[in-house]
Amino acid sequence: MGTSKRSQARDLVLQGLYATEIGETEESDVFEDIIEGAELGDNALEFAHNLFDQVRQERAWADKIISELAHNWKLERIAIIDQIVLRMAMTEMKVVLDTPIKVVLNEAIELAKRYSTAESSRFVNGILDSFVKNHVEGAKK
Repeated sequence: MGTSKRSQARDLVLQGLYATEIGETEESDVFEDIIEGAELGDNALEFAHNLFDQVRQERAWADKIISELAHNWKLERIAIIDQIVLRMAMTEMKVVLDTPIKVVLNEAIELAKRYSTAESSRFVNGILDSFVKNHVEGAKK
């Protein structure tokens, strides 16, 4: 996993989204607890907050696309971590336009390797590759 501040921010966003997915506490409270004490710096902290909020806002959009691209897979059958990683990457490509697509893809694959199953990185890569080909205008890897 990368050691850049944005990589660390993505790691914390994944943790926050996972905690809100499985927990019963207020989403913003969970995320604040997770990022408390993180030494990200102002820019990466702002990036983390924005990505966390945007992924929550774009969830229905992302889930619809994941369902379309995951042939023969119902969304409920996809591991929660994989769903979150896919939502994060797709949302980042949609709304954080200053991050190169290749960076977003690499970061998502690394998150899947780190937090999910052995097969997850290939699955995430395949879905995101299809997403880029079919949904990202002028995509250059």
